[in-house]
Amino acid sequence: MTPHFTLAELTATSHRQFDNTPNEAETANLQRLAEFLEQVKTALDGKPIMINSAFRSKQVNDSVGSKDSSQHRIGCAADFRVPGMTPDQVVRAVIAAGLPFDQIIREFDAWTHISVTNTPDGTPRRQALIIDKAGTRPFA
Repeated sequence: MTPHFTLAELTATSHRQFDNTPNEAETANLQRLAEFLEQVKTALDGKPIMINSAFRSKQVNDSVGSKDSSQHRIGCAADFRVPGMTPDQVVRAVIAAGLPFDQIIREFDAWTHISVTNTPDGTPRRQALIIDKAGTRPFA
């Protein structure tokens, strides 16, 4: 898809018993996501981005207990880690770079969730959040 992100990487799942093949629209969203992740990689001084989860078919999404409204379902979101950086550092760097993210979320202080808009012509919300055992709140 891009120099650093493959379709296989963006559709990988540990729930191999379920088909996790994106349709044409979902693949187009994954292309936009991969291109955006290249911008994130640049903002992080070229550090590796290790994808935990990106596209999730309905069965995969249900098996991980996520909502049907999750942007992962349509190929617009990725959860990732960056070796040598905390999720807080990642969120702060992406915000400081002024990238047009839809959402960026520090999740359980273990990984970062990032998304692009659900449609190519959408306006990014630039919503920064924290999700952990205490609930959901703005990133500060």
